[in-house]
Amino acid sequence: MYPEEMVKPMRAELSVAGFQDLYNAEAVEKAINSEGTTLVVVNSVCGCAARNARPGAKMSLDGAKKPDHLVTVFAGVDKDAVDAARQHMFPFPPSSPSMALFKNGELVHMLERHHIEGRPAEMIAENLKDAYAEFC
Repeated sequence: MYPEEMVKPMRAELSVAGFQDLYNAEAVEKAINSEGTTLVVVNSVCGCAARNARPGAKMSLDGAKKPDHLVTVFAGVDKDAVDAARQHMFPFPPSSPSMALFKNGELVHMLERHHIEGRPAEMIAENLKDAYAEFC
């Protein structure tokens, strides 16, 4: 588990962009099963989260279509919340960072770590925008 002092600025990168931090399984269940679309970002302390995932997630929101709900859980910190989110991401294996788009509780789009690592934030944002165009 990472200390909260260490992850606080990493959480803030998404929360200032409108993402709600989820800390437990109950909050994750409520968010994912909300009516409409929900983007779940599994945040991480790794370099690809800082360089690619968080900036890409934020950039994806500058288009006309965007998810109804934006939430995030933090791998290595919020174990119950992350485990609950990952149960909804099956059959994809656990990875962090990762991003999943849900529509009315159903997984409709997934970006795993291997889709994020080594790719520019702009490419990640475009991938998400394409998913928003289709599902939001």
